[in-house]
Amino acid sequence: MKRIDNLKKEGKNTFTHLTPQYINNNNTYDKMDTTCGGAKIQSELIIEQKNILQPDLNINDIQNKFLQVASYRNFPIDKVKDGSIITLFDKTPIPQQSSDVVCPHFYELKWANGCNFNCAWCYLNGTYRFLPGGKKPRLKDIDMIMEHLNCFLDDVDGAYLLNSGELSDSLLFENDGAPLSRKIIPRIMQQDKHKLLILTKSTDIKHLLKMNAQKHVITSFSLNSFKVANTWEKAPKVSDRIKAAKKLYDSGYEVRVRIDPMVPIENWRKEYTSLVDIIFNNFTPKRITLGSLRGLQSTINNSKDVSWTKYLTETSNWGKKINNELRFSMYDKIIDLLQVEYNFKNIALCKETIEIWSRLGLNYHKIKCNCIF
Repeated sequence: MKRIDNLKKEGKNTFTHLTPQYINNNNTYDKMDTTCGGAKIQSELIIEQKNILQPDLNINDIQNKFLQVASYRNFPIDKVKDGSIITLFDKTPIPQQSSDVVCPHFYELKWANGCNFNCAWCYLNGTYRFLPGGKKPRLKDIDMIMEHLNCFLDDVDGAYLLNSGELSDSLLFENDGAPLSRKIIPRIMQQDKHKLLILTKSTDIKHLLKMNAQKHVITSFSLNSFKVANTWEKAPKVSDRIKAAKKLYDSGYEVRVRIDPMVPIENWRKEYTSLVDIIFNNFTPKRITLGSLRGLQSTINNSKDVSWTKYLTETSNWGKKINNELRFSMYDKIIDLLQVEYNFKNIALCKETIEIWSRLGLNYHKIKCNCIF
């Protein structure tokens, strides 16, 4: 801690001197209105310095704690205008205890609601439970979408990923007007700071293949074992999703994969090993995020098929989960396969506890999961 003591004696801000690459005028402003009418959020990185710079921590511990805070709080605004189109997903607090769930914050592009697929465990069943049509697909007003998007792209400094698949499948309307590929993506292509994340189970990629949007769009496919998908996912076949992902990969798009939710069905080792082998026989993902079956109570209460809930035996601060040991075994098996057989290291976990991250030897402080750059 000698370096910290010296900085304090010199009257310098120890936090900014230890981590200068993360502190600048763009992320340390007070709350005020932006041109777009949304609230700028006061950077809590400076506020956290007393908690981070504890006397008993060495420099590596300090840097790790800073990275943890930065991944959750280093954002310039919390929303654009009223937040109905672009908002910061910040529902998950910074994890403190070993049982806390890790989920970095990110920006949502809420251009549509609902989904045209019908997966048994879809959390949208709970999210839209009060709407007359439930999770029936709904496109928001395109003029309002573009107005809010223009504000974000023009006024927000830095480089951020807009997740278009949090409250809907990103390719929801590609066969019905294609507002994402014909309106939203062309606008994003007019600048070089921010990118769009497409998260999908769809195979409707024909418009994407015709566009030169590789530098502005990241694609991510949600995949599962064939048997699990056939049982609980009413969506395009996994084999067809993989074919679509390969076409985008071959055309130069960054393709990420979510293997989520993993379900410990009979012979799950064989099922998920086979899935990984098939993926890598077709293309090499840029990043793979693993997640296990989980369910918020609102999701469970509003699901027509609850046969999957028999696997949920533990409670966490993100709903019910498969028990710890079984989750660890599933992750450990697939991570070992990825690392040993395919020399693949870009692996993260979705909404998983600090304990599981640590047991697997993964550093959640430097997380690179699906929803962030």
